[in-house]
Amino acid sequence: MKFYTKLHDFYCGIDLHARILYVCILNDKGEKVVHKKIKADKHALLSLIEPYIGQVVIGVECMHCWYWVSDLCKEHDVDFVLGHALYMKAIHGGKAKNDKIDSYKIASLLRGGNFPLAYDYPSEMRATRDLLRRRTKLVQHGAQLKAHIVNTNSQYNYPALELHMKNKCVREEFRTRYDDPVVQRNINFDLAILDSYAQELKYLECFLERKAQQHRPDYYAQLRTVPGIGLILAMTILYEIGDIERFESVQKFASYSRLVKCKAESAGKIYGTSGNKIGNGHLKWAFSEAAILYLRGNDKARRYLNKLQKRMSKAKALSALAHKLGRAVYFMLKNKTVFDDERFLSA
Repeated sequence: MKFYTKLHDFYCGIDLHARILYVCILNDKGEKVVHKKIKADKHALLSLIEPYIGQVVIGVECMHCWYWVSDLCKEHDVDFVLGHALYMKAIHGGKAKNDKIDSYKIASLLRGGNFPLAYDYPSEMRATRDLLRRRTKLVQHGAQLKAHIVNTNSQYNYPALELHMKNKCVREEFRTRYDDPVVQRNINFDLAILDSYAQELKYLECFLERKAQQHRPDYYAQLRTVPGIGLILAMTILYEIGDIERFESVQKFASYSRLVKCKAESAGKIYGTSGNKIGNGHLKWAFSEAAILYLRGNDKARRYLNKLQKRMSKAKALSALAHKLGRAVYFMLKNKTVFDDERFLSA
């Protein structure tokens, strides 16, 4: 966990909402100089902090609507920090809780050097990252629709199809498959959404690939050299990392990617692990998928996995392989090299 420890003359904590802001500004002695509610409008916020520009740092909790505050601060050269929502327990653990109290607590955490930092993602790549995450949600919804069709097929005891529902010819067979018109209408509803997804996702993936080659062509080219990392996984890793230089060590990168577990220990006793959900879930998914795909048609990788399985279960061996891939990607991007399969398996 990192904390913001720089010293300023004024510390501004904002309790952020979609329509209102509660702003608290403390001086270096801890005295309130501003504590009021305003509209969530950049002109209102700018007029409030204008007398303190050059001497103030602004901190907000990492919620859904912080983008515009970050962009406003960058535009006017104001120090901005983003607070890690899960680590800011001092805000949520009090007996009384409201917007006024929360804004004061944020400002106090900033002044005391106890403000836990989250990553202020660069604005030029932010929208593309959000679009890529939206694509993942749509693909997951498409998988649910396919599962509903397959389950309905089993429910009415129709013969199973050998081919996958992603194929258009297979989906066409379901348009006139059922005798009951209500059941058929239910299935046609799923098929209409799936057909739309299939067409739009194809265009969306081409658009995202062009963006990836514009934003970080070096990262994209390096990631595609890893067996098992294709178009979607490469873009996911690229946009979730942002800039590899923000990670001081490979251990911190592995922790951020949820590739390691941390011991929960007290008084010399180990109580299992903790913080397993802290970090980037998208990177965890990407490296886990990459580990599975890396094994396909790769006899050397399978032998390596079998060697790991002599010491641990298959699930743990796959997690170890995902961790190893994550470390390899870190050093590839850090050292500007491509993937070396022989070195990876011999290490």
